[in-house]
Amino acid sequence: MDSEIYLKPINIPDYYNDGNFDKRRMGDYINAYTEENGFPSLDGTHLAIIGIKESRNSINNFATRNAPDIIRKQLYSLFSFSDKIKIIDVGNIEEGESINDTYYAATNVISELIENRIVPIILGGSQDLTYANYMAYEKQGKIINLTTIDSSFDLGNAEENFNSKSHISKIILHQPNYLFNLTNIGYQSYFVDYEAVNLMKKLLFDIYRLGVVRANMEESEPLVRNADIISFDISSIRQSDAPGNANASPNGFYGEEACQICRYAGISDKVSSIGFYELNPERDKNDLTANLVAQMIWYFIEGFYNRKGDFPHKDKKDYLKYIVTVDNQIDEIIFFKSKKSGRWWMEVPLLNPEFEKYQRHFMVPCSYKDYETASKKDIPDRWWQVYQKLM
Repeated sequence: MDSEIYLKPINIPDYYNDGNFDKRRMGDYINAYTEENGFPSLDGTHLAIIGIKESRNSINNFATRNAPDIIRKQLYSLFSFSDKIKIIDVGNIEEGESINDTYYAATNVISELIENRIVPIILGGSQDLTYANYMAYEKQGKIINLTTIDSSFDLGNAEENFNSKSHISKIILHQPNYLFNLTNIGYQSYFVDYEAVNLMKKLLFDIYRLGVVRANMEESEPLVRNADIISFDISSIRQSDAPGNANASPNGFYGEEACQICRYAGISDKVSSIGFYELNPERDKNDLTANLVAQMIWYFIEGFYNRKGDFPHKDKKDYLKYIVTVDNQIDEIIFFKSKKSGRWWMEVPLLNPEFEKYQRHFMVPCSYKDYETASKKDIPDRWWQVYQKLM
């Protein structure tokens, strides 16, 4: 691996911490980069864990640089669900001389893993590292969707220096731009300026309040399924379930809901990288938050190994097709239902040949609820958002 020069080996954590020495823990199936074993081979690998020990642009959470190894100890100790998993741990990216050096190293490592069809599982570090993850896709010239699970939008303001609370603005404004859509899941209105809400809607981005998502967690599955990158801010989880965060709030997702979202991300054939950020070990009680993040990763991995390979981008022969007449403005909406998984998509028509580069995004993940909405002669919001972008 060319990017090995940016990575430092780890010490295998002592994950047999309950007196049970069964050789069926996650750590027994993860081929880790150590001084003794050297760098693991990429051949046949499906997933790669990478720690990024960087938090200089964090807001109130500087100890997040110490999170990767603590998360590893909890993850390695969990029982595996299969002996077929192919996971490597490529070690840690240490702080560079400047923070841009860290971003550059992370971008190169993540990009090389993606090019090898390996899904990176990123252990932060502060959430501004999402920018480095995004830049990895720019290296490939790939137009992508980004989904953040966050209690705020992290837009910052024009006068503010780049940090973990303003990194989304840097992604949106970066040129050339490779961002097709941004989705926020779980924002809390009292943490968000109403002008920021209006801006996100004006940009035709998808934003979903915490209460709306929690009222029907299954409706978050299509939102996650539409993403290439998942960025998970631990502060989106309520403080009682994840105390290891200086910006934690009494409200947020429950731990089991966070795990549910991660499993949805795992089973999505489109998600090609995921990052977990803002875990502050200095504020964690009995490693409770690290344990939760490890379980979230476990669910992502378990979901990954249950992928169905049913993204109807080109071949639609394994799908049921439904044509719904809507109104005079939009004659019809075409839905596809997978025979393998029962999941739904809506097709947005190609209105302009110049938009051919967005072809991956014409098939919009949806739910049966969207089909019901269209059957009532109403246009589903998710379809309308994409349609407006392509007008």
